[in-house]
Amino acid sequence: MTGCYTVLVPNRLSLVEMASRVRTRSLSPVELVEAHLRQIESRNPSINAFAMVLAESALEEARACESASARGEPLGLLHGVPVTVKDCFDVAGLPTQVGSRLRIGHRASDDAAAVALLRRHGAILLGKTNTPELLASYETDNFITGRTNHPSDPARTPGGSSGGEAAAIAAFCSPGGIGSDGGGSIRMPAHFCGIAGLKPTPGRIPTTGHFPSLGYPLGLNTVAGPMARNPADLRLLFRALAAFDSADPFSTPVPLRDLPAASLPIGLWEQFYSVPIDPEIRAAVHRAAALLESLGHPIEPFEPRGLERAPNVWAFLFSQWPAPAARKLIEGRESETHWTASETLYRKDVTAEQVLTNLAARDHLRAALLRQMERVPVIVMPTCGITAFRHGERKWEIDGREIGLFQALMPAVLANVLGLPSLSLPMAISREGLPIGVQLLGRPYEDELLLDIAARLHDARQLLPL
Repeated sequence: MTGCYTVLVPNRLSLVEMASRVRTRSLSPVELVEAHLRQIESRNPSINAFAMVLAESALEEARACESASARGEPLGLLHGVPVTVKDCFDVAGLPTQVGSRLRIGHRASDDAAAVALLRRHGAILLGKTNTPELLASYETDNFITGRTNHPSDPARTPGGSSGGEAAAIAAFCSPGGIGSDGGGSIRMPAHFCGIAGLKPTPGRIPTTGHFPSLGYPLGLNTVAGPMARNPADLRLLFRALAAFDSADPFSTPVPLRDLPAASLPIGLWEQFYSVPIDPEIRAAVHRAAALLESLGHPIEPFEPRGLERAPNVWAFLFSQWPAPAARKLIEGRESETHWTASETLYRKDVTAEQVLTNLAARDHLRAALLRQMERVPVIVMPTCGITAFRHGERKWEIDGREIGLFQALMPAVLANVLGLPSLSLPMAISREGLPIGVQLLGRPYEDELLLDIAARLHDARQLLPL
């Protein structure tokens, strides 16, 4: 008698399935952690995704989770599931280095709020993942833990600043975890590496314990958010992470909701105005629109009026306004600072008039877009205008025009400057074998709607060849 047998590879399961199998005790947390540690040992030397691996404590936590299950104790949403966190979130007793020599000697006294929520739901911390120095680049490289490479091509970057997190997840070294996003820093690495990432509405997930601190002005643009291999896993992580935190000035007490998505009209925005994008990315956006239409969503061509200046307002609020504080931080120690941390550092002083002008412009742009989104509550669009680039690259030619990183990321920064939820999910593979993601953009506090639509879009895509 012959038969076909499926060999279970624990670290290749979805995060949702891991949680389900641990809950039913058909998979041991110890077995799960050991499988991930073996994968880290095998893959991390070539991708360098980790700032630190917490093997001993992860196994100890796994054994404690196993004992709790055996005793029949109440289990959290992520009980026994290993996760990772970007090395800008505090973990009690460990350094938060963000790749900088300026942070040597730091030790966190408490867990960041998001880390504490993961632990409260039973998650096991596998390690902290690599970042560019001070999170100041779209390329993950620094003097402390070095350069992170793309899982499919070591000559390319997984992006930044959540590049280590994206690479670890894509390489099956982690099923999911937490990144942060101030200008596409979750969604761009997700797009580059072929995973999913959510930039939630500001305030939905607490950012207390993030470095740099996400009060004003950085908290206007930057949020914490989940990263995983598919949107259903993002949805489970979001349910564990969404909470009110009185220590976070942007935190909002919005309860988790089920928002109806059936037959909802969706806008199709194929590129940011006249800024060129890779033709294969445009094709992936149209493919996503066609799949959404097959799921019952009317698709309407959409190009919002009057948002051309939004990326410039973002650049002021995210980079230029905080630049004096960043310059003061590295003053006198410039030689210790990695080139990626200083390549975009704004050198001029900022006036109060400029701050007020740009804040007013932000509010005007936000209101204008939300009026236009009354008809189409969700927009499908590119995540980024390019696929994963080679280390050190900063210019690309598309359709006979040259663009830089600022232009390539214009589709992503819109969500940051306007405070909207946005999600990137994998949609295609390029001719060079590189992942291509698409972005779903939604209205404030409708994160659950985006997650639901993304999960159904992902399932529909899975039925088709890449």
